[in-house]
Amino acid sequence: MEKMVSQLSYWLGLACVAIALVMRGFNALGVWMPGTVIEGVTIWYMSFYKGALLFLLVSIAANSEWFRHHKS
Repeated sequence: MEKMVSQLSYWLGLACVAIALVMRGFNALGVWMPGTVIEGVTIWYMSFYKGALLFLLVSIAANSEWFRHHKS
């Protein structure tokens, strides 16, 4: 179960990173920019950035075999 959680959260984290980079790139070029950014309402690249951090940290934490191996 831990292996599945680790793998799923890793891939979701990478997907969030890719989406955040694409959205930020479009924003830098001025292609896609919302009129106003309201926290909690607007889907913004920062939401995906924070999601990526969360998923990648869960992936690291769920990989308990690595921690058990290096503990002894």
